[in-house]
Amino acid sequence: MKVVYHAENIIDANLVKALLDNASILAFVNGEYLAGAIGDVPASGLITVSVADSHEAEARNIVAEFEAERRDIVDENDPSAARGFPGLAAD
Repeated sequence: MKVVYHAENIIDANLVKALLDNASILAFVNGEYLAGAIGDVPASGLITVSVADSHEAEARNIVAEFEAERRDIVDENDPSAARGFPGLAAD
């Protein structure tokens, strides 16, 4: 399994999972129950989306398109609003 997305929250993770599912890529949300432990564990990097190794490249392309569309929505007059968006996993 390869992590292809680091989500901001459970909703964000499930949105990416749905995009991957619609492309016939089986995806898994990891760490969704850890979000309730915030305060006891570091708050970042808890929720990820993973796919099978064989679907990694296609999944990363879909995630990249999702992130590009999301960046387009951010107000051009407020570039600081885009900071802090999680995203494409480097690992």
